[in-house]
Amino acid sequence: MNHDPDCIFCKIIEGKIPSQKVYEDELVYAFKDIHPWAPVHFLIVPKEHIPSMEQAGPQHEKLLAHMLLLAPRLAKEQGCNPYPAGGYRLQINTGTEGGQEVYHLHLHVVGGSRPWFKA
Repeated sequence: MNHDPDCIFCKIIEGKIPSQKVYEDELVYAFKDIHPWAPVHFLIVPKEHIPSMEQAGPQHEKLLAHMLLLAPRLAKEQGCNPYPAGGYRLQINTGTEGGQEVYHLHLHVVGGSRPWFKA
């Protein structure tokens, strides 16, 4: 599996940097964001080092589907209210102009009650 020894997320996955683990399996590692935007905010990160969505290809189809289908279950387990009144946001930032800060593909899952937020 591809790995980057200088990548902060690779180091988190390896346990070299502490994190608040939400979930782990053979494909992904999920952990709480250290600067949450909402009451529920965690990342789902592939264990394989993929720099961004730009480098994802057909060989990553199973991984990407797994991440997207895992997100709703983990969102509910972490405290997001049920759909449709509740919900959550899924976000993948890609590249500098896309707001990507860590160049290891990751899915933000953000939700929870935010009384100050007006849609």
